[in-house]
Amino acid sequence: MSQDAGQPADGTRVRLRDLAFRRDGSQWIVGRPDGQEFAAVPYEGMRAIRLLMEGATIEEAERRLRGETGADLDVRDFVRALGELGFLDEPGRPAAPPEPPTFPRLRARHVRWTLSPLLHTAVAGVIAAGTVTAAIRRETLPGWQDLLWSDHGTLVLLSEIAVGWTLIFLHEMAHLSTARAAGVPGRIRLGTRLQFLAVQTEVSGIWLAERRVRLTVYLAGMAVDAAACSAAVVLAAVLGRHTVLSLVTLTSVSMLTTQFLVFMRTDVYFLLQDLTGCRNMYGDATAYARHRVLRLLGRPTPDPLAGLPRRERRSLRAYAVLMVVGTVVCLGVAFAVTLPATLVLLCRAVRALGTPATPLSVLDAAAVLLAALAFQVAWARAWWRRHGPRLRRTLPRARTRS
Repeated sequence: MSQDAGQPADGTRVRLRDLAFRRDGSQWIVGRPDGQEFAAVPYEGMRAIRLLMEGATIEEAERRLRGETGADLDVRDFVRALGELGFLDEPGRPAAPPEPPTFPRLRARHVRWTLSPLLHTAVAGVIAAGTVTAAIRRETLPGWQDLLWSDHGTLVLLSEIAVGWTLIFLHEMAHLSTARAAGVPGRIRLGTRLQFLAVQTEVSGIWLAERRVRLTVYLAGMAVDAAACSAAVVLAAVLGRHTVLSLVTLTSVSMLTTQFLVFMRTDVYFLLQDLTGCRNMYGDATAYARHRVLRLLGRPTPDPLAGLPRRERRSLRAYAVLMVVGTVVCLGVAFAVTLPATLVLLCRAVRALGTPATPLSVLDAAAVLLAALAFQVAWARAWWRRHGPRLRRTLPRARTRS
């Protein structure tokens, strides 16, 4: 009988790439620190990996594993699965180089202080001071009218952009710095969350860190937002209300609020995922929602959550409901409010260009069209970077079926 394609031959010794491990209950999280692929394996799988790393052949590893644990693990299939994850160091098949990290010269030793409990205590103190000040001196808190601080719309827009992007940069740098302090490279990039264009920091390698570090990385951005808001509130109480302080306060509150939209993969989503013990909450909940829809349509499919622990199944079912309701409401608001308002704004801009009244009106209309176009192009590029590879893999199969 010929050897199956992709199956390691008898007597094979395999070489594994540099892997890191973390115990997670009765399982182990395994992955490459610089990669994005991670796997949860039982004790037997972890023991098989260690035996292979010590130089045992596939047969030796399988025999020793059976003698030590009584488990009848098919190590050959297990090794093939490791290869699909990119964990094997195979001759002639070099691993795809990891994407370069953001700010590569920023080393762990430069930002080790971001994991210091003293810093966390100080940030908590600033947030507490701002909360107490807001409760005592409510007259110093800004309202939405403070956003319209000038009669010139361009000045209002530019000031909001400057404050907003500064806070976004600080938010993402908080994620990046705390992850880099833990040895995780981290990358800041544009991404999409439903109809929103978002700046996000990819720190997949933090899965291998201890829980305290993981939670610190997830909460770091929100801590910066809350500290900036609190500092602005305190300064407004001491120095008096100021346009910049009002913009910082309102923008920070807006950024904090959106993080609680957990039906998208926000900071609170990752925190909730970790605390519930789910490893792919969004993906598993999406698969479960699809399963329920197919059942309603009379096309029963196996329950994708059947093999998971009871607690995880319960969390995923609850999150699936929240995800579906939140997504429907969010897209409904986009089609009922955001899209019509945007179309009206664009139509006004086109009319202003077609029948110019003053040079200023032409410049204003052109700026609106350019801003809208730039946003749509950035959103489309970010969406395609995330979903494009999967679509390219799916389309050939669709053409074959047709």
